[in-house]
Amino acid sequence: MIVRIFGISVLVSIAALVAAYLYGGTTALVLTAILGILEVSLSFDNAVINATILARMSEFWQRMFLTVGIVIAVFGMRLAFPLAIVWISAGLNPVEALELALNPPTDGSPTYESIITDAHTQIAAFGGMFLMMLFLGYFFERRELTWLSWIERPMMMLGSVKSSAAAIALAILVGTATFIAPDGETSTVMVAGVLGMITYIVVDGLGSAFHIEDSEGIDEVAGQHTSAGPSAFAKATGKAGFFLFLYLEVLDASFSFDGVIGAFAITANPIIIALGLGLIGAMFVRSMTVFLVRHGTLSEYVYLEHGAHWAIGALALILMYSIGTPVPEIVTGLVGIVFIAAAFISSLAYRRKHATHSIHV
Repeated sequence: MIVRIFGISVLVSIAALVAAYLYGGTTALVLTAILGILEVSLSFDNAVINATILARMSEFWQRMFLTVGIVIAVFGMRLAFPLAIVWISAGLNPVEALELALNPPTDGSPTYESIITDAHTQIAAFGGMFLMMLFLGYFFERRELTWLSWIERPMMMLGSVKSSAAAIALAILVGTATFIAPDGETSTVMVAGVLGMITYIVVDGLGSAFHIEDSEGIDEVAGQHTSAGPSAFAKATGKAGFFLFLYLEVLDASFSFDGVIGAFAITANPIIIALGLGLIGAMFVRSMTVFLVRHGTLSEYVYLEHGAHWAIGALALILMYSIGTPVPEIVTGLVGIVFIAAAFISSLAYRRKHATHSIHV
């Protein structure tokens, strides 16, 4: 099964490396490999969160995510998104934006990389607030199993207060705009951040509007997450599946923001970025997602979902902080890996404890 799940990703990665070599020789090959490795190593939290949502989708919508979704991830976020930023910011059409990316000017005029970098404030504020709402929404929801109970249980109590997640997110946004954002960027941060919150509320709300009946009763498809996962009869289909698919794509895009921006520290060439982050990175993230779903890993390692959401919260804060102070991509990735690793170790301890208890019983 492992060969079947990861085999396509390996073949696509080899093809991407060959294409990179044909496109730009050894230099392009090395840069593509570096970007691919970085994207894979820094995206474990993304895969865990994707898996929790994908497990709730019908087989049809899972296939949609793994086919149509990969096209959106590769060509949408890794290629079209940066070009769209240049297109909008510099007033260039898509062809001119691509020409600017492939042929950097030498007369001192704005480059493709500088235009993307200048748009970091809007991107970080939007993505940061979207992920912050996701983080707060998860831990403010009442659940029986907690990981870091000393903080998760008080958060659940706070979540019983209506609109508390939105209020806290807005407070973080106002604080960022007031104390972190560079001079003259306050309104930009506020507008982009509020748009990120609105996007989360709309997409999450649409998914929660459709309910599915399972053997336990009624459960909200987008709002409730159980460690054991849904039954075969509880998986989202039709409109519910569509909105979960939409939610998953927006979430995946939010995870990609920092990676796309961070890639410009390595290269500004959109072709190499698309090959490295997209064809290699995005494909392996999806393979990891499928592996987690097919093997029931989230049910076996019960704290992985908690660790992934703590990584999301950390990423959201890092994105907001990066509006005023650059944060190395490696720091962002290591924070996520630490949370996932800690959750995995705690899950192993949980399994041993309950296995021992079962034997004694």
